[in-house]
Amino acid sequence: MSESFDRLYDLLPVVYRLRDAREGYPLRALLRVINEQADVVESDIAQLYENWFIETCEDWVVPYIGDLIGYRSLNEAGEPGGPVTARSLQRSRILTPRREVAATLGNRRRKGTLALLELLSNEVAGLPARAVESYKLLGWTQHVNHLRPFQGRTVDVRRGDALDLIDTAFDSSAHTVAVRRGSSLSTPGNFNLTRVATFAWRLKAYSVTRAPAHCLDDVGPHAHTFSALGQDIPLYNRPRPDREPTHIAEGPNLPVPIKRRAFTEEAVIDGKLRTQASSIYYGMVENEVPQSVVIYAPDWPQKGAPQPIPREAIIPADLKGWRYRAPRNHVLVDPERGRIIFPPGQLPKKRIKVSYHYGFSSDMGGGEYPRQLTQPELFTLYRVSRAAQPGKDKTFPTIQEALDQWQSDKEKQQAESAQEKSPDQQGQPDPAALRLRNAVIEIGDSDVYVEREGLRITLQENESLQIRAANRTRPVIRMLDYTEGMDALNVSGQSGSRFTLDGLTVMGRGILISKPEEETTEYGVPASKAVEAGDLCAVTIRHCTLVPGWELHGNCEPRHTEPSLFLNYTTAHVRIEHSILGGIRVEADEVKTEPVCLHISDSIVDATSKELAALVSATLPIAYARLTIIRSTVIGEIHTHAIELAENCIFNSKVRVARRQQGCVRFSYLPSGSRAPRKYECQPDLVIAAIEDKDEQMREAMRARPQFNSTRYGTPTYCQLAETCAAEIKRGADDESEMGVFHDLYQPQRDANLRARLDEYTPAGMEAGVIYAT
Repeated sequence: MSESFDRLYDLLPVVYRLRDAREGYPLRALLRVINEQADVVESDIAQLYENWFIETCEDWVVPYIGDLIGYRSLNEAGEPGGPVTARSLQRSRILTPRREVAATLGNRRRKGTLALLELLSNEVAGLPARAVESYKLLGWTQHVNHLRPFQGRTVDVRRGDALDLIDTAFDSSAHTVAVRRGSSLSTPGNFNLTRVATFAWRLKAYSVTRAPAHCLDDVGPHAHTFSALGQDIPLYNRPRPDREPTHIAEGPNLPVPIKRRAFTEEAVIDGKLRTQASSIYYGMVENEVPQSVVIYAPDWPQKGAPQPIPREAIIPADLKGWRYRAPRNHVLVDPERGRIIFPPGQLPKKRIKVSYHYGFSSDMGGGEYPRQLTQPELFTLYRVSRAAQPGKDKTFPTIQEALDQWQSDKEKQQAESAQEKSPDQQGQPDPAALRLRNAVIEIGDSDVYVEREGLRITLQENESLQIRAANRTRPVIRMLDYTEGMDALNVSGQSGSRFTLDGLTVMGRGILISKPEEETTEYGVPASKAVEAGDLCAVTIRHCTLVPGWELHGNCEPRHTEPSLFLNYTTAHVRIEHSILGGIRVEADEVKTEPVCLHISDSIVDATSKELAALVSATLPIAYARLTIIRSTVIGEIHTHAIELAENCIFNSKVRVARRQQGCVRFSYLPSGSRAPRKYECQPDLVIAAIEDKDEQMREAMRARPQFNSTRYGTPTYCQLAETCAAEIKRGADDESEMGVFHDLYQPQRDANLRARLDEYTPAGMEAGVIYAT
């Protein structure tokens, strides 16, 4: 297909083009419109040929190609439906995976093999897995003429590595026969002659590259944590793909938490048997790619020492209570808690940096996962990096210096523009001014940026500012409270201005959004009336983490209970997407202004406790805000003026809405006693309505409440629904996916697909089952 707009016009004889030129090109304008439609038809014809092949066809064609080869679609988790919207198209990809349809014929040839079950888990559900034949783990009496020494051996209490793996996917100990069926919902029998177990990992391993380790001042300068937030965090393995299709997955091939014994390796050094870090998990691989764990300490233990720290100097240890001391020239590392200890008399003189992997369910909050970056058409880019030379190529070592440079560039451009323009050009827009009006500050590494006095940003009329992390980075902005005021990220702006925060983690304090030139006291409570000179138009928080509780203790308990986002007398439209944040506090003038418009989607709002308020006002009975919340999980009470729409959400505490006449709540969970707008297909109302007995209603309401594996930010299973959670919650969304923030993972559809395919490809007489390791 030609990209020329005049390809039809160029086919005309020259005489007609000359005559058209004398008339002002009306014929060319007509043929350009026709040419546009011809390109559409030609593109559609070309796509028809691409739709013949599974690799290049459109998503809606995949089920039809599957039908040609006898691929059976499932109805257990819902019908695919017409992929009219992007979300329904995403669901159709889960119900009919392109990879599985493409590999159907090959899988049929391999039917009955153990490695195929692992492959099916990746193709059908997108989950890494390990298949285990349970009969090999059964304890039985050996025949002296046919010995099988590796067939389910009894427990050897001297083998600590085997003891750590009991009842896991890597168990090698003998078990007695379980007569229960493997499909039992309460207590499945995993060990039987006909049982084949497929262990699947739902948590992913996310990387953190060259981030500073956190020094625990209350323990000592020798104690550090891998997490920049200061909490204990289990380190995860960076999965490596299987090189052979028949290979059964081992620990290094899966996103598993690293055990201390697996992290330990014995080697002979200087004629002595010593303990060091395992080469499987620590160090660098080809092309300078870090393994699962790497520690950098420049000029340690002596100047010019090789980097990273060699694994011969790493000693795995149990650092519970920080009770051990590291020997000289060695470092103690606890991979299960993410702790580091240096010798007290041999401390590093430069910043310690670490590369590691942590576990989480989905691409949410600040992280090094790939995400789509959006920006204005005309903008000025300022880069921020710790290794930057100030002023070189508009790269700065701190965010404040980049903001100061932007302000300086604007003032300089305004002065130059006023001198160069003639009187008749004063009203014309300046391209340079338009470009400087929209600024993007991009942080290019995963370092920690300490803002000791906070960041105060004031946007002029129609200005736009975006502070974002570069793709594949996870920078942390740390606020320090040295005064009695609110040393936070303070943002205000005049009419038409916009502010965006993208891909960042903010700790230490919260974010304050207010009207310009408004004086505030502690916690952002206004000291004077808001000015009337306009306000921010929009505030967007995307793929960010505003640490709930501001800071964390070692056990992930929050250090504070204050909100993470303060909206003070602002009329800005606030949008929160794919983020994790603490509570939200709204202060507004109910007489002079309209309610604040707050839109939350695919996010977690965590007030750090069910008894605290996730959305509240300090001076009013309720927050003066209109809330739209979709596919989100809220820990804490909601007190708001109105809810325009709440869909596929989990409210873990009561909801209190002032204006119940407008808006609706659909396919969500609200605790009994909540005061909300009209509800549709919500729990526990549905299970209660089907029962007349009051006592039975209470029991059903308790059964149908959400159950989480963890509600503490910083843990790998944060806000993940437990396997024991009621089906009304796990399949309670409008498209039969789970309610809450992980709706778009479509876990019920993945699970139904996987179980059906395992039954299809398992040999006759064998019983396949799925066990979720995480």
